[in-house]
Amino acid sequence: MQRHQFGNTDLLVSAIGLGCYGMSGVYGPADDAESIATIRRALDLGVNFLDTSASYGQGHNHRLIGEAIAGRRHEVVIHSKSGSPRDGNPDGTRGGSDPRHLRRTCEESIKNLRIESLDIFCMSRVDPGVPVEESVGGMAELVKEGKTRFIALSECSAASLRRGSAVHPLASLQMEYSVFSRDADEQGQIAACKELGLSMMAYGVLGQGMLSAAPPQRENLSANDARARLPRFESAHIGRNLQLRAALEEVARRKNATLSQLAIAWTMARGARAGTFIVPIPGAKSRRHLEENVGAADIALTADGLAEIDRVAPPGAASGTRYPLGAMHRVNV
Repeated sequence: MQRHQFGNTDLLVSAIGLGCYGMSGVYGPADDAESIATIRRALDLGVNFLDTSASYGQGHNHRLIGEAIAGRRHEVVIHSKSGSPRDGNPDGTRGGSDPRHLRRTCEESIKNLRIESLDIFCMSRVDPGVPVEESVGGMAELVKEGKTRFIALSECSAASLRRGSAVHPLASLQMEYSVFSRDADEQGQIAACKELGLSMMAYGVLGQGMLSAAPPQRENLSANDARARLPRFESAHIGRNLQLRAALEEVARRKNATLSQLAIAWTMARGARAGTFIVPIPGAKSRRHLEENVGAADIALTADGLAEIDRVAPPGAASGTRYPLGAMHRVNV
């Protein structure tokens, strides 16, 4: 697996990472033993970049990863997000950017992962009520204390990225980015990453499952499956999105790839075209899906290939917002 310099840090990370979100039950039941085996298989295949969060399973995800990497800490780069406080308030950003919350979360994360420090600590969302400079300043103190080597932001605007970087160097920006979700192109985050020398992490590269091997049907989603609340799986939108999926499957077949592999390869090719390292972090909670995803590293999309995908699924073609309208205010802040 090819590795690249991560932003302006000295970290070398695999071209494809592993998102661990699904290992904590958000997409239906998960098997801890298989999840641990999947993380270890990822390391065996050269995937050394894990994305996690303190909020995934309220610490479960971190404890799981800690068990999986025991004795192999030197082989892995851990990017961990802070998560947002959940106090029953529909505005889940409240308090999430407070330096006190960030410190507490960072320290709890280190404890649950059973490691000495994080590689990258990332603030999950910008709270409009807390200046981003104050939040980044608080995280910078954690760097000085050796609790994390680098810091990052997630789902923020290009303006917030620039303001935060002026306080302390940032390693990366994490955003949902896929054939179906191109906010980072349209709202300038990729351009800002290039300008600032940051890498970008692309989550949701499989369209929250819409671009996976078998897209879930809304009626089959359990109440605790996060996708049950996503507009793109609602009856008003899913028909159009499945049509786009079918057209993209045809493109994948012509390239001797699965749809998942095409979607992952697209993000890497878009980064290369923009002159910015974009590392996709597709989720996988089984070795079978992990191995399929890793196969995307062997697919090279040319400018013509990217143009073909744009003809089939142009920007803005996906039906429905990527989050419910009440949650869209939490992104691009």
